[in-house]
Amino acid sequence: MAKKKIVHLLHSIGGVDVYLRLVLENMNTDSFENIVIHGVQDTIKPFFDKNGNKVKEYKVSIFRDISIINDIKSLVQTYKILKKEKPNLIHAHSAKGGIIGRISGRLLGIKVIYTPHAFSYLSTQNGLKRNLFLSIEKFLANGNSLLLATSQSEKKRAIEEVGYKAENTIVFNNCIDPITKIHPLTIPKNWPEDYICTVGRPSYQKNIELMIRVLYEVNKEAKIHLIVMGVGPVSGQLESVKNLIQELDMSNDVTLLNWTERTDVFHIINQSKFYLSTSRYEGMPYSILESLALSKACVVSNCDGNKDLIIDNYNGFVVDNEDIKGFKSKILKLLIDKELLDKLSKNAFNSYSEKYNIKRNISELESIYLN
Repeated sequence: MAKKKIVHLLHSIGGVDVYLRLVLENMNTDSFENIVIHGVQDTIKPFFDKNGNKVKEYKVSIFRDISIINDIKSLVQTYKILKKEKPNLIHAHSAKGGIIGRISGRLLGIKVIYTPHAFSYLSTQNGLKRNLFLSIEKFLANGNSLLLATSQSEKKRAIEEVGYKAENTIVFNNCIDPITKIHPLTIPKNWPEDYICTVGRPSYQKNIELMIRVLYEVNKEAKIHLIVMGVGPVSGQLESVKNLIQELDMSNDVTLLNWTERTDVFHIINQSKFYLSTSRYEGMPYSILESLALSKACVVSNCDGNKDLIIDNYNGFVVDNEDIKGFKSKILKLLIDKELLDKLSKNAFNSYSEKYNIKRNISELESIYLN
């Protein structure tokens, strides 16, 4: 039987890049041929398949920000590549990949699977932008595309807000490889032994300012350090976070770490007491999946993705968005009650191994691709 040819189309950064690499490195190479089309300025790391062979890739003018010239250019470039490669299926990832993939797919009569990885209209407080992004999603919904959500809550949002028909939506939960080895740090350690941590660039989405305010309240009663990982170049609210830390006199209580190796992230999560997320929205966050795989309880905001992964009082706590008192209460509970923390940490690993191991789950995605 001929292999099914799948083209993945994306701006390959952050969690979307992690998702694609995990899929490529676990898929059956006897049944599928994968090709990647991604941005000229996103990742420089090659993509590999399950056997360690390089995956064929093309670079086009896909950028994170809206640019009419680049967006039209990337559409034309992608159309030409798809016409040449003649794939059986396009898997379009995130907003830009989703728009270009669904338009190209319609023009060429190729079936498209679209994974939003958290809808783009959730990313802005600007009402006009939000309505524009939502209108684009609604216009391109259904047609020749299926929506492949990364969590049940993302599927629910797709149906109720974006207008996808229930029969045109599928879920394949984000999942990861087991973390079997913790490597030594590749960066200097300049933080205390006792700490909690989070992964996420200072941005509207991750709401790190709220986290700083929560820590300020917690530290009135029990001192604990916070490490924020992933403070990279695309951090729109970094100055705001730094100013707040200075204003609250918390420079000794918070460590802001730039992008580093994933092995360092695992090391830091593994040595932490537990994991914290104050996100306003998510698809299904890898940092929480990694924390569960490392037996870490999580205290998280009640948003898509977070509430799928964390079961309140089983493997962590789910707190209402913006609820500083609620976050403070749950964090103090875990800092004070070691027995409870141990129980939730054990359950964290159980929930990962039962539901989110990609080695066990990849066949579900392969079945979706084959149908």
